[in-house]
Amino acid sequence: MADDIETKLAAARTRLILDKPFLGALVMRLPMVQADPKWCRTIATNARTFYYNRQYIHSLTLDQTQFALAHEALHCALSHFARKQSRIKQRWDVACDYAINPLLTKDGLTPPPNILIQDDFDGMTAEEIYPYIRNNNDEQTHDQHIYDDEGDSKPKRNEGKSDQTPDGANDDNKSQGESDSEHGAAPQPRPLNQSEKEALSIQWQQRLASAAQQAMQAGKMSGSMARIVDHLLQPQLPWRMLLARYMTAAARDDYSFTRPTNRREGPAILPSLRSSQAELAVVLDTSGSVSDKEMHAFLGEINAIKGQMRARISLHACDEHLAEAGPWVFESWEELNLPTEIEGGGGTSFIPAFEWADQLERQPDLFLYFTDAEGVFPNQAPAYPVLWLVKGKENVPWGQRIQLN
Repeated sequence: MADDIETKLAAARTRLILDKPFLGALVMRLPMVQADPKWCRTIATNARTFYYNRQYIHSLTLDQTQFALAHEALHCALSHFARKQSRIKQRWDVACDYAINPLLTKDGLTPPPNILIQDDFDGMTAEEIYPYIRNNNDEQTHDQHIYDDEGDSKPKRNEGKSDQTPDGANDDNKSQGESDSEHGAAPQPRPLNQSEKEALSIQWQQRLASAAQQAMQAGKMSGSMARIVDHLLQPQLPWRMLLARYMTAAARDDYSFTRPTNRREGPAILPSLRSSQAELAVVLDTSGSVSDKEMHAFLGEINAIKGQMRARISLHACDEHLAEAGPWVFESWEELNLPTEIEGGGGTSFIPAFEWADQLERQPDLFLYFTDAEGVFPNQAPAYPVLWLVKGKENVPWGQRIQLN
């Protein structure tokens, strides 16, 4: 049976290399090691190795085995082991599986039984899915992510099943004389420390870029995979840092060399600091895809920065029409708050918001739009700088885009 399992895994990997070169190139980076079934009930990875329970692989078809290999390789390539940060492990693991599985099914791979997949999460990253995963939920990943603390990485006990019997397999699949503690099977590896995660993340990002380039040259890179790769390879900075940088640049403190009016200051013309209030226009997308909690967090960041740069903010809300109750104007010394009631929930058009900004008495020094970027854009960019703070992966035709996760 051991020879049959190794042959199946090798065949599945070869078919991925030929049919799905992007996934195949990633799978080739993970050595395949038989794991002790005492800790590995199905498949697992520590971002270095593909571990498998022999009984579980025996229970899968060849097509399902391809899915299993690609699933673990994508966890590594997308650096899920390094992106968890302070999130709860079980919720994060579930979110990561919800992010990966639709990518693989859309790429034509056949999923094994009991995988986590929901149409609502299609196209979303693990960070975007995580808030929708409830605390203390009973959802389980079909694989094991063993790059974090060992105490959290052990699989939950399935009701009515032994921990040593993988999903989709049973004791009838065992060859005569086989035992749960198989000779030569690998023990559970230790979790990664922070420096190992950082080094592996860089390594996998390089592998991701190389695999994508090879697949695109072969003309075998799916659109969904290309979009997620493009998104991950873009330079990433915390959105709060970028927001602060752009808003501070809009502040109009400068030095003046105007001749002094007080004669007692002497004939010399010395520079003096001249300040004027910055004008910011802020628009909230109320089409229904952005939650009140996210809007409050966004406005809180703007409020903290505007007090430092003496900015007056004209706030408006828009779905496909401007909110009738707006706009709301906040002076630099006033706290920026979300209005109690904002109508919305319709479609999305960005045109009315820019028409409103164009009619303001004074042109904005900076225009901020908080949105998912799914809507109708004006044909031309305005004369003032525009900063799009985007929740999701949609692109914008002009202006500066900042990713919100």
